Amino acid sequence: MSNSSSRGTTIRYEPDESPPGALAFGCGLQLVILGGASIALIPTIVVRAAGSSEAYLSWAVFGVIAISGVCTALQAVRLGRIGAGYVLAMGPPGAFIGLSAAALAQGGPALLGTLVVASSLLPIVLSTRLSLFRRLLTPTIVGTVNMLIPVTVLPVVFSRMHQAPDQVPALGAPLTALATILVILGIALKGTATLRLWAPVTGIAVGSLVAGAFGLYDFARVVEAPWIGVPRGGWPGIELDMSPAFVGLLPGFVFVALIGATQTIVSAVAIQRVSWRRPRAVDYRAVQGCMAADGVCKLLSGLAGIMPTQTIAAISVPAVQLTGVGARGVGIAAGGVLISLAFLPKALAMVLAIPGAVAGAYVTVLMALTFVRGMTEIVQGGIDHRKGLVAGVAFWVGTGCQNGMIFPELLANAAGGVLQNGITAGGLTAVLMTLFLEMTAPRRSRIEVDFDLAVLPKLREFLGAFAQRSGWDAKMVHRLEAAGEETLLTLTGPDERDEKRQRRRLFLSAHKEADGAVLEFVTAVGEENVQDRIAILGERPDDVLMEREVSLRLLRHIATSVRHQQFHETDIVTVRVDAPETSRAGN
Repeated sequence: MSNSSSRGTTIRYEPDESPPGALAFGCGLQLVILGGASIALIPTIVVRAAGSSEAYLSWAVFGVIAISGVCTALQAVRLGRIGAGYVLAMGPPGAFIGLSAAALAQGGPALLGTLVVASSLLPIVLSTRLSLFRRLLTPTIVGTVNMLIPVTVLPVVFSRMHQAPDQVPALGAPLTALATILVILGIALKGTATLRLWAPVTGIAVGSLVAGAFGLYDFARVVEAPWIGVPRGGWPGIELDMSPAFVGLLPGFVFVALIGATQTIVSAVAIQRVSWRRPRAVDYRAVQGCMAADGVCKLLSGLAGIMPTQTIAAISVPAVQLTGVGARGVGIAAGGVLISLAFLPKALAMVLAIPGAVAGAYVTVLMALTFVRGMTEIVQGGIDHRKGLVAGVAFWVGTGCQNGMIFPELLANAAGGVLQNGITAGGLTAVLMTLFLEMTAPRRSRIEVDFDLAVLPKLREFLGAFAQRSGWDAKMVHRLEAAGEETLLTLTGPDERDEKRQRRRLFLSAHKEADGAVLEFVTAVGEENVQDRIAILGERPDDVLMEREVSLRLLRHIATSVRHQQFHETDIVTVRVDAPETSRAGN
């Protein structure tokens, strides 16, 4: 209750509400200012690291900003099943820096576009069947690949930091990079929550001023750029060429797209947590819409021949928390500002003129956070000796392969050189080790029945047999049977006699976890969320009972936890029931 009340004083406009136009535009402009520097800077780093032409650089920055604007608005508008319906900024992810630069260096924009189009299919497919892939995105695999991203990116960035014209003093680039990173770290470590949002922008600005003093900042580019126009470089096109370079880089793009899908899920969940006055259970239909928009955004990026873009929660969530405005109009306004910015070459030239020393310092901090996020993902997911071995071995295998230290002669010819990429090698190692653990783990007990109250005897028999195999006594059998019955009654509701519901099927799986049991009910989607309904019970007096609330109240007392995930056309209710002794100890 305290959380609810505190949140009620923070959120001024929920997603479904309409703030004044000036307020929506102001919040959208702030969102662009916070993320605009990285949106333009990251593709600049990629293109320069690959040694591509200035004409393509102009096109890449133009395309990234324009597509980010379109997709930021799309996330807010939510066209059908595409879009989350929340304020979610879109932009190029740092995770794709190394792979995008490698693709440009090996095959140019055509190869990059083809790889991005291919990898865009992953979030699109996941968005349609997210419930089926929910166990694929394990914290161990996701965290390991996140830790490997800096291993592939930083060598490319560090190699470009020292580059400077001959007339520039030798200390110009080092001092510029030092000033940038000190400002970013100083504000991030000691600044307030509001000030920390501006740490990257401030660091880049200070670094650029220092670079200008040494003659590293290209003022001539800014002066010569027109105020309004389109880039000199046109569309580079894409090629459907299954070359060795495509085969070698595709697994890495798929793995990073998988990481991006996970980050998108986290972003969609996080924005829901902060956008409502009253805490709500996560609506996974919005998560699916967010992933679908991400896939469409990556597809547009690939067709444009530029690096991909995706959801950036690090900007959106704090901005909504600070302003208290979570209305969709903010996302639409931010998208409009970005699209307009793409047609202002002078503003873009100010970013393109930033030297490599400043960009390198900024990416160093970005990649450090990515590495720590990977470690946090592994630890928060729960770590034991098995998961520790999977993460540790996969990380060092990926690091060794990326740096050519593990049988480089063999790996260069194996599978077209696929394993020379650290993300691919480490990710495959983590996946194979995880699959081995899954294949050798005890099998789950499963049953499939009609979604109807008449199947209650079958459910009781199934749960009783499962409890006996697990070594539990009659008390635990009674708890499991009661939990199964009340969950079915809650899901069925007053419409159990409807013909449409009669044709639905119920899948129930049960497995032992620590000192309790986890029951997973999978059926067709409903409109109400069980978690929300259980939470509301705490605000209703016990003597005011609706007929449907009886099962909810019983379930709340029987189960240790209830988690309801709503997907398009699928409901998944996960119920944990502790054994009687464990429950008494916990209470």
